[in-house]
Amino acid sequence: MATEEAGVARDRSGSVGEVFRAFLLLGVTSFGGPVAHIGYFRDAFVVRRNWIGDAAYADLVALCQFLPGPASSQVGMAIGLQRAGYAGLLAAWAAFTLPSALLLVAFAWGASAFGADMGGGWIAGLKAAAVGVVAHAVLGMASTLTPDKERATLAVLAMAIALLAPSAPGQVLAIAVGGVIGLVWLKPSMPQIGRHEAFAVPVSRGAGACFLVVFGILLVALPLLAASIDNPVLAMIDSFYRAGSLVFGGGHVVLPLLQAEVVVPGHVGEQAFLAGYGAAQAVPGPLFSFAAYLGSVYQPPPTGLAGAAIALVAIYVPSTLLVIGALPFWEKLRTAAPARKAMLGVNASVVGLLAAALYDPVFTAGVTSPLTMVIAAASFVALAVWKAPAWAVVVAAGLAGFLLL
Repeated sequence: MATEEAGVARDRSGSVGEVFRAFLLLGVTSFGGPVAHIGYFRDAFVVRRNWIGDAAYADLVALCQFLPGPASSQVGMAIGLQRAGYAGLLAAWAAFTLPSALLLVAFAWGASAFGADMGGGWIAGLKAAAVGVVAHAVLGMASTLTPDKERATLAVLAMAIALLAPSAPGQVLAIAVGGVIGLVWLKPSMPQIGRHEAFAVPVSRGAGACFLVVFGILLVALPLLAASIDNPVLAMIDSFYRAGSLVFGGGHVVLPLLQAEVVVPGHVGEQAFLAGYGAAQAVPGPLFSFAAYLGSVYQPPPTGLAGAAIALVAIYVPSTLLVIGALPFWEKLRTAAPARKAMLGVNASVVGLLAAALYDPVFTAGVTSPLTMVIAAASFVALAVWKAPAWAVVVAAGLAGFLLL
């Protein structure tokens, strides 16, 4: 399919295998949380593989910020869906999620002793590498999405909102403000108005509507069934499905919901919950993989691998249904001229959100000493100047942290 953005032609077809391999590499190297993941994805699929352009990628990130669920995982699923259909979506999800899920299940079985023997230096190195990755992503997206004074101003405004209101509602507010200001302030003569890169997915609007309806039915029906049928499997599915359905912002925002679902009723002890959360900070991939840990220690049974699988699938089903259901309508909406004006503002706001997250929590957590600052700066130079792949930078940073910190 030909694209209109910068006259670049992108091949939209791909194999499930190539999607799985690309996301598996990310699944074992993407440390730093959802904001860092967005940076890793941009490096992998915009810069290196040319599967999607910067403007379409920013539009996709903005959509996933609006939807409930883990935004970075939804971005990955959408890219897999576009590249290789439904099987590509599943391949992207499995390859990106299962490495961290398996590591957390291993931790639940007592594998934490290995991490203790290694010490915390390697984790500090990985967090420092995330600073370089996110900084590189912010600068790269800013050069494309905030090329003029109006959009640069919107990015700073979004950054201010996100920093002064550090919450999921604050992020949604920043994006909404950017969209409204873009609609009323940005001019049609600005670059990219009326010029967009299609993000076509093999899902009709009718099928998308069906997915959205299924999401709503499950959200209403599962609590009713769990209340009327005394079945521990059904109760587990209901708890994790609701947690995945009602969280906006993804990542750490899901923790209070999960705590209410599993700790308060007594299914998981508070100390076990906190220990698992700590382990989740030290593994690559999405924080939603924490559900696999909780499922593996859940009481009453199912527990172990069965419980981990049920919890992990249940917490991801709602976000999967939503991203498949929304994409066909999103593609149609974003081609309209008023929507394109709004999206210019939204895209600028996404840059601002990334800039805010670059400061807190990425920089504040990643740069805690002169040595971590050196690792962060070296990671950025390796990415921006030497064009090193992100996975190699992450591995080198982790090794440097292990040896030096």
